[in-house]
Amino acid sequence: MWVLYALLSAFSVATADAISKKILQQADERIVAWIRFLFACPFIIVLLTFVDIPPLDKTFWATVLILIPLELTALVLYVRAIKVSPLSLTIPFLSLTPVFLIITGWLMLGEQVDITGAAGIGLVVSGAYLLHIHTFRKGWLVPLRAIIQERGSRLMIFVSFLYSITSSLGKIAILHSSPAAFGILYILILTVAFFPVIFWTARPHLPQLKTHWLSFLAVGFFEAAMILFHALAIAQAQVAYMITVKRTSLLFSLAYGYLIFQETHLGQRLTGIVLMLLGVVLLSLR
Repeated sequence: MWVLYALLSAFSVATADAISKKILQQADERIVAWIRFLFACPFIIVLLTFVDIPPLDKTFWATVLILIPLELTALVLYVRAIKVSPLSLTIPFLSLTPVFLIITGWLMLGEQVDITGAAGIGLVVSGAYLLHIHTFRKGWLVPLRAIIQERGSRLMIFVSFLYSITSSLGKIAILHSSPAAFGILYILILTVAFFPVIFWTARPHLPQLKTHWLSFLAVGFFEAAMILFHALAIAQAQVAYMITVKRTSLLFSLAYGYLIFQETHLGQRLTGIVLMLLGVVLLSLR
């Protein structure tokens, strides 16, 4: 079931991203980052009535305390990346998270990647490189330079590194609570923790909460769904494998980029996407 949960999480996050990118044409990026938590809260609170919260030990709270600044930093950079660059050149770089997880998962959780898993992760990395295949005629290093020159790509690569840390820490918190309890409590805590940042840096933009409330609510719904399915999946699988399957969100983002934002070079980027998906297949079959 973890593969199904990871795929549902992927669809949910891609949909939240597409709606967020559309809103960013009119709304402040810090507000859009915050509402991904804030407007998920109504749905999370409803779920709370159906979930038993187990006793939470010191390890859980210490882990969450470390997670908060990392998660907030990653989210702000994430929203900035999808604002300044096409979805098809930002979201795919989240597929690098499992590569970073080879190290962070081993250091934090003692999880090791087998040969099949390494092959799957290798395909994902190769696919990310080939997203700029249309520049190959200028030299084989040009795609790498294109990645470096694309601001949104650079930001998302750093976000993927941060997510390799938060994913490993998140699994520790889940092991000291439960998947549903962690998913619910975590988003409530992040919403409160983010408020001082918004109050001091984006207070003039707070009226946007009322102006765009319906779109924000849609983002919140899909964000809540993503968190719930993410927690359910990661409790049943190694972090590196689960996160890699979740990165199929890039396919959904590719479709949204074409249908909603008329992004170009999508056909040429399909080679890289196919390699990434083959890597996901290898991981899901292990």
